[in-house]
Amino acid sequence: MSNCIKMWEGLGLQVFLMCLGAMLCSVVAASVPLEHSHRHRLSLHRHRERTGKEGQVLHRSKRGWVWNQFFVIEEYTGPDPVLVGRLHSDVDAGDGNCKYILSGEGAGTIFVIDDKTGNIHATKTLDREEQAQYTLTAQAVDRDTNKPLEPPSEFIVKVQDINDNPPEFLHGPYYARVPEMSNVGTSVMQVTATDADDPTYGNSARLVYSILQGQPYFSVEPQTGIIRTALPNMDREARQEYDVVIQAKDMGGHMGGLSGTTEVKITLTDVNDNPPKFPQSVYAMSVSEDKVSGEEVGRLKAKDPDLGENGLVSYRFIEGDGMTVFEITTDTDTREGVIKLRKPVDFETKRAYTLRVEASNTHLDPRFIAWGPYKDTATVKVMVEDADEPPAFMATSYSFEVEENSPDGSVVGRVHAKDTDVANNPVRYMIPRYTDVEQFFSVGPEDGIIKTTRPLDRETLPWHNISVSATEIGTPPSTSVRVNIKVKDVNDNAPEFATQNEILVCENVSPGKLIETVSAVDKDEMVHRQYFHFSIAPEAVNNQNFSLKDNRDSTASIYVTRRGFSRMTQDVYFLPIEINDNGIPPMSSTNTLTIRVCSCDSKDTILSCNVEPYILPAGLSTGALIAILACIVILLAIVVLFVALRRQKKEPLIVFEEEDIRENIITYDDEGGGEEDTEAFDIATLQNPDGANGFLPRKDIKPELQYPMRPGGRPVANSVDVDDFIKTRINDADNDPTAPPYDSIQIYGYEGRGSIAGSLSSLESVTTDSDLDYDYLQSWGPRFKKLADLYGTKDFADDNS
Repeated sequence: MSNCIKMWEGLGLQVFLMCLGAMLCSVVAASVPLEHSHRHRLSLHRHRERTGKEGQVLHRSKRGWVWNQFFVIEEYTGPDPVLVGRLHSDVDAGDGNCKYILSGEGAGTIFVIDDKTGNIHATKTLDREEQAQYTLTAQAVDRDTNKPLEPPSEFIVKVQDINDNPPEFLHGPYYARVPEMSNVGTSVMQVTATDADDPTYGNSARLVYSILQGQPYFSVEPQTGIIRTALPNMDREARQEYDVVIQAKDMGGHMGGLSGTTEVKITLTDVNDNPPKFPQSVYAMSVSEDKVSGEEVGRLKAKDPDLGENGLVSYRFIEGDGMTVFEITTDTDTREGVIKLRKPVDFETKRAYTLRVEASNTHLDPRFIAWGPYKDTATVKVMVEDADEPPAFMATSYSFEVEENSPDGSVVGRVHAKDTDVANNPVRYMIPRYTDVEQFFSVGPEDGIIKTTRPLDRETLPWHNISVSATEIGTPPSTSVRVNIKVKDVNDNAPEFATQNEILVCENVSPGKLIETVSAVDKDEMVHRQYFHFSIAPEAVNNQNFSLKDNRDSTASIYVTRRGFSRMTQDVYFLPIEINDNGIPPMSSTNTLTIRVCSCDSKDTILSCNVEPYILPAGLSTGALIAILACIVILLAIVVLFVALRRQKKEPLIVFEEEDIRENIITYDDEGGGEEDTEAFDIATLQNPDGANGFLPRKDIKPELQYPMRPGGRPVANSVDVDDFIKTRINDADNDPTAPPYDSIQIYGYEGRGSIAGSLSSLESVTTDSDLDYDYLQSWGPRFKKLADLYGTKDFADDNS
């Protein structure tokens, strides 16, 4: 082998150990790496021999790399960089032309190489727990040309472990549970510590467990960390929790190793290993005699230190003279035995009871049955206390009977109550008014005898349910009892028809025909073998129209005894029937049966039962009557229509708003013949004659009363200004309730004053002769020329004459 490995120098004991390791590696290399080198060399040798046979001499190039693993100790803190190892190639002649290059993980930062000598140094402190090995590549190149002299070779630098990490419990603190009374060696739990050191090198990661706290109750297996019980019969009731400290130490537990601890909290769980126990053997209780069923008498409790269902206790009576009077139940919340009354007690009858109570566990553990029995007993003495009880009636309820119509003061029955106390005080009775609102009954305050206050009517109220209360003299508590009083029936009601319907019979009915079966009812009770008897009243026995047959089953049949009836002669018949019962005393009544005659067809089907007037001719049919009625209705309709049309043609009373008021103005084209013409126009026709005296009646309504003319009347035309006159008239029209509610034209004969010409109306010439001088019209200009000619000419002619 041409390569040489130069190992480390001057590192004391560790260097010596490393040398031993290197020697071992060399031995291993003889079988693996060096064998590989031999195979390489062998392959190169065969290649040279094969080429030699061909006549060519090939020289095998030598390879001188040492590529075994290098080692460096972690956490080295020396002053100088650590020499990891040295690389050397056979092609290096030592003349400095060979240059070593290092690449790979940490090259140049963690690991540096001397390019001349090939020495590799570690420049930093290494931690195996961070990175256990580094892969590097070395190569020899020509220093001048940087051409490779050898192919690159890869090698590994391993970080050698030292014991620098203590064991750690990653999941602590721990909590565990184990049943109490467990056998020695019962597994509690397993704890596990971890060590970051290399478990494959030395004892740095070899852990050993020990217990530092918790003895002698628990122990731990050194190799596995399993915690087990070490003491028998550990009682939860004595101590429930334990704090155990477990230590893990590396280096196999030898001196110099590192250690770590954890805490384990162990709790003993409960088992049913304790029976219930009464703290006292005798319990004394008391109960008042006025307590009712279900009320609590007292409580007792058997103690059981166990928990949960292991401590559940049930109670029962096992013997005693009050087992039927009292009962006991278990309060699940407090685990107490609750004693209650099953039925009331009586101080005067029995004053004390003795009971034997047993308390036992409901859930048993088979492992500890031999430790039993899991039960305990105690004695309970119950004393009955005297109470001032209300009187007690001799019966829980009373039922009496009394006949109806019995006179007031009739005895109904008697109630009786007594004081059950030792004092035996007198008792007083009364009827609460709310149970007998109408006060039909009274009770003797001292003897309890119930009597009626007025006669009773069974048909109105057959039962009376009242209460009677009893109270001791001087004490407020009272008690009541129910009293049911039945009113016995007395035959005091006469029978009557079951229905009051009319019987309909045809006019052409045949004699002997059954027309009705009547029955009767009676408000009284029908006793056994009681029935109603029917007969025609004595005053109608001799009638020739109908007969009656008593069927002796509380019904009667009515038959016709004559042939045919006539509604014209008589349409209704009244048949008095006497009904008798056979009660005691017997009662009877006369009821009238109404029989109406009807017209029927040939099949006896009823057509009409109404009475027809006698004035109708015999041959007038129903159809003719309907035709006559129809004609009358048509005539009435024509009359109503005619009246309605006449009303529409009349002048409306009120002038509609849309009508032009000017339609009421009368226009005259002819100016007339002057003052001489008295026939052409009459101013009176333009005036409202009704309004001449100031009264204008409304046209749409008839005034209920006439309003007198207002004082002053119409003002004189020549003495009042026309403006005041118009305002006065408007005010009168607005305030006059009889004036028309619509606008109308008001006509005034006066045109106002202030005009020199006076009135120019030609209407004034109708009734009066004018003696005015109109010569001044000649000077008014051409506009008044026509007027001047009309009036001035006349005057001029007169003057000429």
